Amino acid sequence: MKVLVTDPIADAGIDRLRAAGHEVETAYDVEGEALHAAVADANALIVRSGTTVDAALFEAAPDLVIVGRAGIGVDNIDIDAATEHGVIVANAPEGNVRAAAEHTVAMAFATARSIPQAHNRLTGGEWAKGDFLGTEVNNKTLGIVGFGRVGQEVGKRLASLGTDLVIFDPYISEERAEQFGAELVDDLDACLERSDFLTIHTPLTSETENMIGEAELAKLEGGYVVNCARGGIVDEAALAAAVEDGVLRGAAVDVFAEEPVSPDNPLLHVDDVIVTPHLGASTEAAQENVAVSTAEQVLAAFEDEPVVNALNAPSVDESAFPAIEPYIELAETAAKVAVQMFDDRVERVEVTYAGEIAEEDVDLVTASALKGVFQPLEWQANAVNAPGIAEKRGIDVTESKTRQSEDFQSLVTVTVGDGDREVSVCGTQFAGGDSRIVRIDDYRIDAIPHGHMLAVRNEDSPGVIGFIGTVLGEHDLNIAGMFNGRETIGGEALSVYNLDQPVPDEVLAQLEADERVMKTTYISLDNGE
Repeated sequence: MKVLVTDPIADAGIDRLRAAGHEVETAYDVEGEALHAAVADANALIVRSGTTVDAALFEAAPDLVIVGRAGIGVDNIDIDAATEHGVIVANAPEGNVRAAAEHTVAMAFATARSIPQAHNRLTGGEWAKGDFLGTEVNNKTLGIVGFGRVGQEVGKRLASLGTDLVIFDPYISEERAEQFGAELVDDLDACLERSDFLTIHTPLTSETENMIGEAELAKLEGGYVVNCARGGIVDEAALAAAVEDGVLRGAAVDVFAEEPVSPDNPLLHVDDVIVTPHLGASTEAAQENVAVSTAEQVLAAFEDEPVVNALNAPSVDESAFPAIEPYIELAETAAKVAVQMFDDRVERVEVTYAGEIAEEDVDLVTASALKGVFQPLEWQANAVNAPGIAEKRGIDVTESKTRQSEDFQSLVTVTVGDGDREVSVCGTQFAGGDSRIVRIDDYRIDAIPHGHMLAVRNEDSPGVIGFIGTVLGEHDLNIAGMFNGRETIGGEALSVYNLDQPVPDEVLAQLEADERVMKTTYISLDNGE
């Protein structure tokens, strides 16, 4: 597999990919048509913040499986377009958390004690001891906007130095805030009005862009602002004016709306604003951590294993994966059987879990079932875009669980249907990775789901099975296995055959010409291999 890296990452990540046997190509500072040409045959793309990954790029990269962001922020990646094209987007949120938190704390101290300004005056030959009167963080209130991983690490560090924590984050609970000894407030204004120091740790989205402007900064009068998250969250002109006019005592900024920053940016020209060139993640340990983490996620995607930091695909904790792993392929296979036997417009899909599997996180299994529904109809369907395909087509998708599982430890049932009829296929997993289809509708069977299959609904009468076998033999179709189920003696039966070859249409027609045969369905699994 080919991995294209378009922004510099630590060698440890590239070495990990090459050690796994993959081709790694680096193409830094490419854009436009050159970028599209470079990614045309890539299976994975690794970027940082310097590469714009838009809809046009996904159009130019038909073989792309995953885009790995070696860092946290993904505002340079069109996730909707990635999902539409079935491409996983994954970031590396853990690798540089400590580095970003430490830089934030350093910037808070730097602005509170005017460290860069004092340094410049002293190296310029001036002993300006009386011109700098700093602010201690002890007994001050730290406002944190966005209490994710970095925000939590910053809070822990500054709380240990005597600050009180006030948090604004609509997506965390009071219980979570209390675990850090913090107070969760309902709105941004309340956070600003209480804060002596304000630090920002939210992603840049349409909701957070220019979230803090002139009016918001006025509520922080006499305080300090530290932004080491993403540029564009704080109105830069308003922040520069607030510091220059004395509304704020100082600010420290590591990120900008446009990077590299323009020399005309007003934040560069205010004495009490400290600026650094996006250094939050710039430590040796952080760069190695995010590179290796991103490489591991690329490798997981190549192996169809969970991508733990996927942003647009179901994922599962690594420790929980062994419990659901056997059912991922089983659900996909059961869905393929169901949709091919239904052979009509699908309006609803239901995935039911029974037994021990019902206690697990099964989002990834359900996504795999949807993939199985759509793959026979639309080759580009996968676990990433299948939920979106269902939504676009107006297909109702439901998931249900029950502890009751008939005679099996765990069962996964996929049902496809419309308003009038449906087909249900139920599978289980035996020891040693042995998958079985154990029920189709009301017929109990024991079929091996693999390769070429033929399902026949027929009368339960003597000679029918022999007739079917004879027809298959006349056409040199070898039967590898045969399974039969019936509702009542002499009623309707369902027989399922594993075959070594695909079944031509003329064979199906010949079988259905017999009045004892109601319906035949050729089912192709595993691309017929």
